[in-house]
Amino acid sequence: MANRWLRPEVYPLFAAVGVAIGICGVQLVRNICINPEVRVNKENRAAGVLENFAEGEKYSEHFLRKYVRNKSPEIMPSINSFFTDPSKA
Repeated sequence: MANRWLRPEVYPLFAAVGVAIGICGVQLVRNICINPEVRVNKENRAAGVLENFAEGEKYSEHFLRKYVRNKSPEIMPSINSFFTDPSKA
């Protein structure tokens, strides 16, 4: 029975599902630990609605967003410019 599921053709599927579960886990831990709107302990929940804009901006402007802010939204920019730029023909 185990030999049916552990064929080499199934490994990429296991890898893709593992990466997806890992991404979900990282996002869950990130939200629980540093999201300013999520309060786990009782004394923080008793505070009610806080208007802490600096903490919210720090959470939303993370490293990845700052890194890709001024990048062009292309996967392979050199290949795209090769096929679309008439001066390179």
